[in-house]
Amino acid sequence: MKTLVIVRHAKSSWENPGLSDHQRPLSKRGLKDAPLMGARLAESGPPVDRVISSSATRALTTAELVTHEMGLPWDEIQIEDALYHATEEDMIDLINEQDDYLDGLMLFGHNPGMTYLVNDLSDLDLDNLPTSGVAVLQFDVNSWSEIGDGIALAAEIDYPKKDR
Repeated sequence: MKTLVIVRHAKSSWENPGLSDHQRPLSKRGLKDAPLMGARLAESGPPVDRVISSSATRALTTAELVTHEMGLPWDEIQIEDALYHATEEDMIDLINEQDDYLDGLMLFGHNPGMTYLVNDLSDLDLDNLPTSGVAVLQFDVNSWSEIGDGIALAAEIDYPKKDR
């Protein structure tokens, strides 16, 4: 059994127009929502063996805040530049390359790719994975290389405003 946790970065700030898109930080709301989702995952989420994040500031900060709440070592986050503008196909390739001794993988990235990835791997039809949104997908496979379109056994979605 393999578990994939897909996390869209938290809400970003547009306050500094001099920053590139890659450098945009989290907004105040994003700085509040990311730890909230990390706490929820710590309470009821699956075990995670590897964390991979886009190199964009907003995604990496989200990864650091979430993993801190989960009690995971943030300094072991694997940074993957390719996740910045990744398509769902790019992300599936990255997933397929993971070591099979790992059972839980967490990816931090961006839309629209994250929403498309959730929809491709599961039977869900999301319009949009919200900022700080988390999708937990489970697969009845022994190898990450077996993961592909529509084979998730179960899918759960959570996001900060879900219980409001």
